[in-house]
Amino acid sequence: MGKSILLIYTGGTIGMVADTHTGGLSPFDFEHLLDQVPELQRLDIHLDCSAFDPPVDSSDMNQGHWLEIAQTIVENYGKYDGFVVLHGTDTMAYSASAVSFMLRNLAKPVIFTGSQLPVGVLRTDGKENLITAIHLAALEKQGDPYVQEVAIYFGSSLFRANRTHKYSAEDFNAFHSPNLAPLAEAGIHLQFRHDLLLRPMPGSEITLLNKVDDRVAVLKLFPGISEQVVKSICEIEQLRGLVIETFGSGNGPTAKWFVDAMRLARSRGVNIVNVTQCSSGFVEQGRYATSASFTDLGVIPGGDMTLEAAITKLMHVIAYHRNENDIALAMMTSLSGELTTYSSLV
Repeated sequence: MGKSILLIYTGGTIGMVADTHTGGLSPFDFEHLLDQVPELQRLDIHLDCSAFDPPVDSSDMNQGHWLEIAQTIVENYGKYDGFVVLHGTDTMAYSASAVSFMLRNLAKPVIFTGSQLPVGVLRTDGKENLITAIHLAALEKQGDPYVQEVAIYFGSSLFRANRTHKYSAEDFNAFHSPNLAPLAEAGIHLQFRHDLLLRPMPGSEITLLNKVDDRVAVLKLFPGISEQVVKSICEIEQLRGLVIETFGSGNGPTAKWFVDAMRLARSRGVNIVNVTQCSSGFVEQGRYATSASFTDLGVIPGGDMTLEAAITKLMHVIAYHRNENDIALAMMTSLSGELTTYSSLV
């Protein structure tokens, strides 16, 4: 037998089959996985399964579930060559981003995948996603895994997990990575971008960073947003982190009440991170006058992070740091490949 892979089933469409009595969808027993996907027997890969009990819909995922995924990987790290996490698509980018920050010095593949249609239906995309994700998790060159990071495989593309966003509720190619090219494309051949693949420091050991602080919020700006709405979020009791989704390259209103609300939040110790609403691009605070106040107030520019990466990273960073300068530095530093540094853009 070749490589050994652990499947971690959390829930989601990929693990659903039609109930013969009700016609509804229910999770199938992963002990009978080969009955549903007999093609897996041709991979020469030993598969074991670990399943959430009960399975969790991705809309119900929270930091406790992220930790359970990460702990399962660390506890089994020495037993398996790679890990495939089966997850509902709706919040997969959040979970996969969070796990990428929890697992430091990762030297084995952790590949999230799922499907738009259940494995047990005729036109499912689940079989191809599952088979290729397992194949990618087992792939090595000269004894080293091709993939040594947390990734998402979906619809013929392998993406860095914390660069990924679900953009379609219907397409089989439901995910994209707006600011980083795919790590690999699956066609007739697997085409890797070796220059993009992360590698751990030599001699480093896997480390689980299991702290998460959920005292965070997201404020999405829109034209005509009211003072009451902004203040209600900025004045949340015990709030420690706030991600603001701004316009364009990081711009926001210049009205006095808005700037005052930001200033009050900052005076209360709220760490504010600025990410753009645009599907791609980079926050450049101070490029226009409409973002100059953010810089003056100590708002942290989020660069080209996705919202999913920014919010899960902020929950991670504020759990490990109290000093605002340390938090700002960590948020502007690429911890797991989630961020293009400003210096590399010059």
